[in-house]
Amino acid sequence: MALNYIWIAFFVIGFIVAFAKLVFTGNTQIFTDLVNAVFSNAKTGFEISLGLTGAITLWMGLMKVGEKGGVVSYLGKAMGPLFERLFPGLPRGHPAYGSVMLNIAANMLNLDNAATPVGLKAMKEMQDANPDKERASDAQIMFLVLNAAGLTVIPVSVIVYRMQLGAANPADIFIPILISTFCSLMTGLISVSIIQKINLFDKVVLAYLGGLTAIIAGIIIYFTRLPKEQISAVSTFTANFILISVIVLFIVLALIKKVNVYDAFIEGAKDGFGIAIKIIPFLVAILVAIGIFRASGAMDFIISGISSFFAWLGVDTRFTGALPVAFMKPLSGSGARGLMVDAMTTYGPDSFVGRLACTMQGTTDTTFYIIAVYFGSVGIKNTRYAIGCGLLADLVGFTAAILIAYLFFG
Repeated sequence: MALNYIWIAFFVIGFIVAFAKLVFTGNTQIFTDLVNAVFSNAKTGFEISLGLTGAITLWMGLMKVGEKGGVVSYLGKAMGPLFERLFPGLPRGHPAYGSVMLNIAANMLNLDNAATPVGLKAMKEMQDANPDKERASDAQIMFLVLNAAGLTVIPVSVIVYRMQLGAANPADIFIPILISTFCSLMTGLISVSIIQKINLFDKVVLAYLGGLTAIIAGIIIYFTRLPKEQISAVSTFTANFILISVIVLFIVLALIKKVNVYDAFIEGAKDGFGIAIKIIPFLVAILVAIGIFRASGAMDFIISGISSFFAWLGVDTRFTGALPVAFMKPLSGSGARGLMVDAMTTYGPDSFVGRLACTMQGTTDTTFYIIAVYFGSVGIKNTRYAIGCGLLADLVGFTAAILIAYLFFG
């Protein structure tokens, strides 16, 4: 239901802003821009869905191999004590536990093509235990918000873009991203836990979260001790090595269990293709609404207002140059990526705005995209409080990114 209202709001606000421009400026081009945005974003949504089809089919096939080889079961058992407390609506040992863990691991390594298919599988498995098929369950909301918070340990794609644009030290945003994305994750987890009355002071939960915090701290310490020129190479190698290792592990364990790997892969891949087809209308719908909102100039108007407000307060307004990334990231990952590149091109990759834009890009995931794709893949219409908690995590993450950027980059 919430997604329905937000979808309508994008259209209404976009139209009102465009109409106001027509009345006050006589600019008739604005409605041509709106129409172009509608068809352009519809095409983009379809193309993204087609692009996802290959990745989803591949990873759903590999997930089936891993499932029959026992990997998913092992992960589920390892994380079971924590997930039983964070996802109390799921039965003990539920197969979704393993898929959730794989999704979180892929997000941590910034492996979007791997994270989405595994996340869709987790959502489908949770839907099997959902008594109301059109209303998001507590477990699905917790998973979606954690996914939208998008804990990123190794921001490979952001580092690569900075490298391509000539940054002196492409990986200098590594630690700022790690800190801000961790703030986003904890905000999402705490907000959902409060609503669902989950006890975060349970000793098992504290042990797991404490362990995660220790790992994050260890990674920060390790990379701060590396020579700056090695950080990008080490992080990129680590992400790719882990990805290939996971694929090989799935296949080897399946062979040990005498599973017909090829047949298992085909079985899972068929499910992946079906999921990819279901995504298309939901993704096209949300991207068209976003396109109207952007093309009308509503987003530019909001950013200008924020800049003027902080200037009036006497606050340093340099951060407003990167705000388009923060506003776009919950709506469109590719749009935010383009704005990040634009910020680095305009201000310079080593400028304060350029670095802050990169930090924001790596801080959270695309909340509305995830809601459209994940809930759309299983036919969820009532998203309940998922959007609110996801956007709160985004807000805290972006605020942390701004504060950290001032601390690290002046």
